[in-house]
Amino acid sequence: MRNFILKSVIIALVVFTAVSCGENTSQGISKSITGRPGEMVIVITKDDWESAPGKLLQETLGQPQLSLPQEEPIFNLVDIPHNAFDNIFKTTRNIITTKISTTVEESGVFFKDNVWARPQATVTINAKNAEQFQELVNENSGKIISYFLKAERSRLQATYKNIHDKAMLKNLQDKFGITMYCQPGFKKAVETDDFIWFRYDTPEITQGIFVYEIKYNSDSIFSPEYLLYKRNLFLKHNVAGPTEGSYMSTNMLIDPVFNIFEHNGNYTAEMRGLWRTENDFMGGPYIEIAELDASNQRVIVAEGFVYAPSKDKRNLLRQMEAMIYSMKFDNQAENDKINSEIKMGN
Repeated sequence: MRNFILKSVIIALVVFTAVSCGENTSQGISKSITGRPGEMVIVITKDDWESAPGKLLQETLGQPQLSLPQEEPIFNLVDIPHNAFDNIFKTTRNIITTKISTTVEESGVFFKDNVWARPQATVTINAKNAEQFQELVNENSGKIISYFLKAERSRLQATYKNIHDKAMLKNLQDKFGITMYCQPGFKKAVETDDFIWFRYDTPEITQGIFVYEIKYNSDSIFSPEYLLYKRNLFLKHNVAGPTEGSYMSTNMLIDPVFNIFEHNGNYTAEMRGLWRTENDFMGGPYIEIAELDASNQRVIVAEGFVYAPSKDKRNLLRQMEAMIYSMKFDNQAENDKINSEIKMGN
């Protein structure tokens, strides 16, 4: 059940409409958020935390993130009693406040940005009793998770847009006619006529971005089978492994998670899964989007991957996700016209 919820959350997240209603923003907040990515403070009484309401929040918000090689929670949760929720905790990036009492006047789930700091995401859950609280959480779990995941991605994208790798940006603009904001430090590893690979290396991790182009001739391009076929073909030819005869491929022991949605108004597929190295022992998670550029009759695939043996990978992959999701066609105005005409025709 929890995996089903999380798969539904991914669909809601990529569409970016999960919490478009009822979300408010406070003005005049000057403090910056604190805490590490993925952290969440839950303000709740000890009794509620240790009983059914708290256990439901832990199961929902602490469920495993999909498509990682080792189990990691969607969020790292910290419970704080109401009397300890002071200024130290009020600047945390992600906060849920709860009230379960017969004195509650308006029951519900309420979303609000930047209550005590910027850019902050907060959710308030008010209920008259434990049973109503659980109903509210179950009914709104997808919206709650999507809201916080969207906030995490938006923070990263704002950072990368402000400080990004200018050489990489220009290379992608010149080669593919796309804008993509990535953290500084990426180096070009391979470039061919229709493929490019940038990598960011430290002594402990490697993060990489692939961008390649597929000629659009049929909607069947957006099937998971075809995208996996093209992925494996491009990587076999362009991404050699550390030993002779080794190359990157897709690990099919776990089925990739696949969704269709719109990105920048364009028909797009997203795929999350695990990669492996043929004839070697490397592997890790990846995420890719394949977006239709109708005006040029092509599909641009952008993928981010992580190699971090013995390290947590959730936040590293979310960094890659934020980068590839910043992709935008430089000729998007032409696509907007085509997309508008298609929708009017339907």
